[in-house]
Amino acid sequence: MHINTLSKSAQTCIVIALIIIGLIYGKSLLLPLVFAMIFWVLIRKLKSTINKISLFRKYVPDWAKNMSLTIVIVGVIYFVSSVISLNIETLINGYDMYEKNVQTVLDSINTAFGMDIKANILNEQDISATISGLVETVASSLTNMVSNVFMILLYMLFIFLEESNFNEKLKLIFVENGKYQDISSTLIELENSVSNYLGVKTLVSLITASLSAIALLSIGVDAPIFWALIIFILNYIPTIGSLIATLFPTIFCLFQFGEVTPALLTLIVVGSIQLIIGNVLEPKLVGNSMNISALVAIIALSFWGLIWGTTGMILSVPITVIMVIVFSKFDKTRAIAILLSDKGNV
Repeated sequence: MHINTLSKSAQTCIVIALIIIGLIYGKSLLLPLVFAMIFWVLIRKLKSTINKISLFRKYVPDWAKNMSLTIVIVGVIYFVSSVISLNIETLINGYDMYEKNVQTVLDSINTAFGMDIKANILNEQDISATISGLVETVASSLTNMVSNVFMILLYMLFIFLEESNFNEKLKLIFVENGKYQDISSTLIELENSVSNYLGVKTLVSLITASLSAIALLSIGVDAPIFWALIIFILNYIPTIGSLIATLFPTIFCLFQFGEVTPALLTLIVVGSIQLIIGNVLEPKLVGNSMNISALVAIIALSFWGLIWGTTGMILSVPITVIMVIVFSKFDKTRAIAILLSDKGNV
């Protein structure tokens, strides 16, 4: 009995290790597929909303809706990429002014605390290398995203083609053992949970980014639309995303003005927007659909960030929610679902 138990444990560890290795080395193939499925879920959600209008439901075929919504999504991605690239160039052109302001801030700190930060910690080459590295990282991310668009669209095309026959295939596979209804309801639950999360997160991120853009514009921060887009994207990363989204424009504001007051004002205003929307509005909109504990969310964030980088962080919550729902449907994995859930209700 002990040997069998040990053997099963060893097999489980081997399977988990192989899955992790597959996720790491299959990243270039899996990420476009994951995004294709997410966009497919979003398009289905948008289609169900559009179909509430009888004119669209009766006279516009499904393929036309799919194509139109896909074009809209690609257009949004292209617009965001273009705005970010353009603003990065603008910020690079203002580097000399920002560098002088950085030194002004450092001089103030040196005077206040009797330090010599520039001499001991920073020099011109360090600052230049840091900014260049940041720009290269952002540019590389944009290039990878654009290069993956073709693969995402290809996956989406085949998902749409397969969509009409999928239910029939499920019936043929599971109708004899009576599991078709259970499988079908589980898939519907998965789709609803993921689409609701993404819909709410997009709405919340859009509101946060819009209010932050107005605040940054009022304060006089350069490239407020750029920072608003950065805030919008980072807000998809749970917990730490909103913190990073607040710190980025705050630090830049310090470099732009060379004074603490505008940076402090940016920190307070943008931070307040994040706190109010993140702690008041978002929980009410999300409700109980995201049935995962806070600790599990942090662990999932770290794990998927390690596996798939920033993209993994963005996907960590929906992936974990899917795991909870799937694990809850099987007796052998139900205990895992209970541990991952918020209050044990699965």
